[in-house]
Amino acid sequence: MLAVWRAADDIDLFESGWTFDHFYPIFSDSAGPCLEGWTTLTALAQATRRLRLGVLVTGIHYRHPAVLANMAATLDVISGGRLELGIGAGWNEEESGAYGIELGTPGERSDRLEEACQVLMGLLTQETTDFSGTYYRLTGARCEPKPLQRPHPPICIGGSGERRTLRTAARFAQHWNFVGGSPDELRHKLEVLHRHCADLGRDPGEILVSSHVRLAPGGDPKATAGAVAALGEAGLDLAVIYLPPPHDPRVLEPLAGALRELA
Repeated sequence: MLAVWRAADDIDLFESGWTFDHFYPIFSDSAGPCLEGWTTLTALAQATRRLRLGVLVTGIHYRHPAVLANMAATLDVISGGRLELGIGAGWNEEESGAYGIELGTPGERSDRLEEACQVLMGLLTQETTDFSGTYYRLTGARCEPKPLQRPHPPICIGGSGERRTLRTAARFAQHWNFVGGSPDELRHKLEVLHRHCADLGRDPGEILVSSHVRLAPGGDPKATAGAVAALGEAGLDLAVIYLPPPHDPRVLEPLAGALRELA
């Protein structure tokens, strides 16, 4: 992983690098090894100079948002202002159940995410924050030092739930992550997001749109670039290409070459 990030940092086409927030693997045997995302991201921030970086996305129920705000502010300072603050409502029942961390119903998860967004924004921008909600209560709470990016690192909300998640993204996010799907599915989700933006008086052009794109089987860069191009025509701004293990930096130059041909 370190070798891939260092190589990507030297290829201007690649804008950002991302870890994920799971304690068990989710694309292979869940009993296998899995590095914790925020700790890994801090190490990778020190090993790179240019890439923006984030966790795509942080399960908000794993860490109190006041703790997460301090983590985010610290990592933004450490990285020289390169953090993207990815958050989501959480979904992994296996991890949550094993650790005794309450996941809650879909409605409860959505309510908790909205409260967490307010807590994060308050702590990252205000001298002190008071908040009284169902899940979180803060009294004169501080977060110092503040992040380098002002008013705060861009908030990336991941998820595609049309009634709640996309409305939360329309309200709080500077970046929305579509978890993956066809161009037609992306177009539909964007229509829903834009309707929520209209209801809230928000310009949808203020929200960067990203999506996961898996490296094609066999590591075919042209096939991957074709998938990126199709999503781009549907409204995608940023493709986050999942590189399956074993991580090998040699995949990056051919991938970059194929993607450059789209320009």
